[in-house]
Amino acid sequence: MCEHLQVVETLITATAYNCPECVALGDKWLRLRVCQSCGHVGCCDSSKNKHATQHFQVTQHPVVISDEPGEQWAWCYVDSQMAEY
Repeated sequence: MCEHLQVVETLITATAYNCPECVALGDKWLRLRVCQSCGHVGCCDSSKNKHATQHFQVTQHPVVISDEPGEQWAWCYVDSQMAEY
């Protein structure tokens, strides 16, 4: 497990189930990811806009978690590693 995933101690979860940027654009999303540095909620790379990845590219915040029911994993963009929790 990479160093970025190791330092995540308390998970930040979404307060609402939507991608705010997609809502503002009037677009749909497939799955949501939550940034573990700041709590930003963005859509996944299977979604049209890929807002979670765009957030990483702008901020360099390395770790997101899936916000999908039944999924318990984190992804590190920097090291391209996944870890279950």
